[in-house]
Amino acid sequence: MGCTSSMNTDEREAQERSKALDKQLKEDAERAAKDVKLLLLGAGESGKSTILKQMKIIHMDGYSKEDFEQYREVVYSNTIQSLATIIRAMETLNVPFGESSRERDAGMVLDKISRMADTEPFEPELLEAMKRLWNDSGVQNCFN
Repeated sequence: MGCTSSMNTDEREAQERSKALDKQLKEDAERAAKDVKLLLLGAGESGKSTILKQMKIIHMDGYSKEDFEQYREVVYSNTIQSLATIIRAMETLNVPFGESSRERDAGMVLDKISRMADTEPFEPELLEAMKRLWNDSGVQNCFN
């Protein structure tokens, strides 16, 4: 009954756990204080995700192999869909191809999309057709 502590083992363990938790909370708070938070606001399709992706590329280790695989189909689709949009706009705006042989190339692109095969790797023949289309003066006029 003197000045010495009379804590039992359970109380000591509870106190040690409490101290460990307090230490962990303090470390977490110090780490969180170093975090920079950024709120990106903007309309749909205004580039919010693009900013985050660019920051990841610049300030981190870039994309992982899994990221590349995940985005591969999106890149294929965006590429051919964008070219198809230009081809359709040419029809609507009555913009002729620079070379009439590009009509066949345009048909290949539109056929690939109609078969919903736009996320697959491009066959060499289709890839060459897409390159010829992109270099066509009519396509460039419509694009610009």
